[in-house]
Parts: sequence; C-alpha cells; structure tokens
Amino acid sequence: MNKFWSSAVFRAEPYVPGEQIEKVDLVKLNTNENPYPPSPMVINAIQAELNNKLHRYPSPTVDSLREKIASYNKLDSDQVFVGNGSDEVLAFSFMAFFEPDQTIRFPSISYSFYPVYAKLFNIPYEEVPLNRDFSLAIDKFFQSEGGVIFPNPNAPTSVYLDLAHVADIVESNPNRVVIIDEAYVDFAKESAVTLVNRYENLLVVQTMSKSRSLAGLRIGFALGHPGLIEALNRVKNSFNSYTIDRLAIAGAEAAITDEDYFNNTVANVVSTREWVTQSLKKMGFSILPSDTNFLFVCHYKINANTVYTKLKEQNVLVRHFNKSPIDNYLRITIGTDEDMEFLLNKLKFIIQ
Repeated sequence: MNKFWSSAVFRAEPYVPGEQIEKVDLVKLNTNENPYPPSPMVINAIQAELNNKLHRYPSPTVDSLREKIASYNKLDSDQVFVGNGSDEVLAFSFMAFFEPDQTIRFPSISYSFYPVYAKLFNIPYEEVPLNRDFSLAIDKFFQSEGGVIFPNPNAPTSVYLDLAHVADIVESNPNRVVIIDEAYVDFAKESAVTLVNRYENLLVVQTMSKSRSLAGLRIGFALGHPGLIEALNRVKNSFNSYTIDRLAIAGAEAAITDEDYFNNTVANVVSTREWVTQSLKKMGFSILPSDTNFLFVCHYKINANTVYTKLKEQNVLVRHFNKSPIDNYLRITIGTDEDMEFLLNKLKFIIQ
C-alpha cells in the first residue's frame, strides 16, 4: 500500500518514544515524567470544566492561559504561543522559521525529534558533535545558514549551558532564528526567557509535562518576539485553530496559578536527584552534571545494555540509547525517594 504514500512519508523516520508499559508494580524511570501528581488545584479545575462546558469549542486563542504564562514570565501575552505539547510547538517552529534549502544546526547528541522534523519538512541539517565532556561546542553554532535549535539543559545528557553562552549563539545568528528547547529548565539554574526582550531572533520553548506534572494533558508553549509568535499562529491556524482542549486549558491555568505546589515538587525532585547522584557514585557510576529531572550515567565495569536488561527483568524501566558515543550510558528519571531506593537496591545486586 505504500504506493499511495507521499514523498514526505518516505522521508520520515518516526521518533521512537520510551517504553510505555502498564504494570502495577513497575518502577517507571524511563520517560522523565514527574513522579508527583499535579496540583490539587489542577484536578479541581479540570473537574469543574468537565461538568460544564465540553459541548462548547475551546478558545482558539487561549487568551487567559497566555496571559497567565506571560505574567509568570514577565512578558506580554503577544509574546506567548501555546500548543498541544512542546513537540507540536517545535514542529510548528520548524515550519515557521526553517527553510528547505538552508541547513540548520543542532547537537549530534540531542532530542531525537529534531532530525525527524527536519526530514519530514525536507530541511537540511548539520549535527554538531559535542565536546568530549558532552558540553556544547558553542562556536560551532555561530553563523548558521538556516538557524539553530538545541535543548538547554541538553537531553539526554542533562548538561546545562550558561546563559552567557546562549546569548553568544543568539548574537552570532542575527538573521536566523535560534530556538532554545527548555523542557527541563525548571530543574536548572536559569531560563533564557530573561533574554527574550533583548533578541528578536530568540524563541524559547517550554513544556508543562515535566516540572508541572502535566505530561498527560499535553501543554507546551513558546516565548519570543511578537513577530515570531505571529508566525507560529499563522502556521497553527493553517492546520487547526482548536489545538488545545478545554480540560488542558483549565488544568494548565491552575498549574501556573499554584506556584507553591510547583516550587515544592521541583525542590523535591532536585533534592532526590542530589542524594541519588552521590549514592550512584559510591557504586562506581560516572554521572554527568545534571540540571534536569534525570541522570545520565555509565558504569566502569558493566555494560549499560546489560544493566538496562537486568533492571527491566526486575520491573525497573530506565532508558538506553543504542547510539555511539552514548551506547554505554543510561538515562535514569528521578522518581520518588521510594522509587530511587528500589532502583539502588536492584543495582547493588546487578553490579556486584
């Protein structure tokens, strides 16, 4: 039946997500979800919306949510675009800012959706090798022909790039858009949102899936110059004006409102990350500096795939990437303290 496929379908190499296995006793540390439930305010807001308005279309412009996101980030609402998860926002961004005849750049070890979108939209790309310590080779992103995109902190490596270097990359591409994918930035030092009003070519993309525990609702957003936001709206409204449903809007607004809950859960994840890091080091693991809700680790004497397989046999899921030069690393999501104690106990028997 592939004789009916378009050329875009033939170009596509679909993204492979982490395993989603439904087992009651499974310790799931492979998809970087937040181990804590969303704020009670989120549940109440969704319930209220569920009882009243599902027979009505949601707002196509999500004005109230955009205003809340703008206020939180000290921006204006015309500097905010909201999409159905940050993956959709990134897809729209590829269409809005990158051209099929101009080569874009992103890290060779990075979010694996970037080459998927580039191939789907027929955008040429260059994968820039990381430094030996897995940090970004900053000057290799200067003066890109078609634009730049990279995560900060990077995934799956967990390494954070200081904002002074982010600014260097943005300034070196004055006529091209630089997209900073900040899925994990709430667990890090500082967001590039503070640079948005300084650079008209900077787009910052964030998600509510990680730090705000809303992976199941699919809310992502972009922050940037109003001209960039207008381009994203033009692309979105050429596909579907109603990308965000009423329940997601209500839940996202409540999540933004409940700052105390957000701050507490982020602090809990960071605290757990720190003591787990020290525990793994004592067991012989090498761990990259993490500013995310996960750790990127390898062991000096046992193969990563072996550890992955043995953990899976013990009902613990972590992520293994079968790609050089990271094929001997595991990405381990930070779970609850109980989850991580369970993981550590299993690892003790695996590496002994």
